[in-house]
Amino acid sequence: MIALNSFVVAAGDGESHNPLFPETFEIFWSFVVLALIFGAFMWFVLPKINKVLDERAEKIEGSIKQAEVAQAEAQAALEEYTAQLTAARAEAARIREDARAEGAQIVAELRERAHAEAQRITETAAKQIEAERQQAVVALRGEVGELAIELASRIVGEPLADDARQQRVIDAFLDEFEASVKAKG
Repeated sequence: MIALNSFVVAAGDGESHNPLFPETFEIFWSFVVLALIFGAFMWFVLPKINKVLDERAEKIEGSIKQAEVAQAEAQAALEEYTAQLTAARAEAARIREDARAEGAQIVAELRERAHAEAQRITETAAKQIEAERQQAVVALRGEVGELAIELASRIVGEPLADDARQQRVIDAFLDEFEASVKAKG
């Protein structure tokens, strides 16, 4: 508007004045007004803008620090979790190995017991068989002896009533019989 007024005044004076270039006093007052506006801006507006920007920067820095703290906590939690997971896997492996070893030990103990029981049963059966064999031998000796005495009595034609004599005849007969069985078998 000032420029338009200057143009009108210049046209009225009749001087040749360039309408694009303002008068000196207008330039002066424009600089004064500009300086006042700039001073007011620097004095009132810029500190508020700087304050808002500083608060925003502090808030951003605080958020960054919180994010860094949260990230550090998350990393620590991850490391702790990883350590616990590794420890749990190691514990599980140890428990499996202990169970395998214990199972192998139990199997070995059961085999040992079964072997000992089988050995005991075999020994008991062998003793029982030997006892029964001895009983059979004694019974057979008695029967064979009686048969031998009766046969000898018939062959000789007289009864062999003497016990000592009977015993000698029985023993001799059994010895000959065992010798012939061993020779054949």
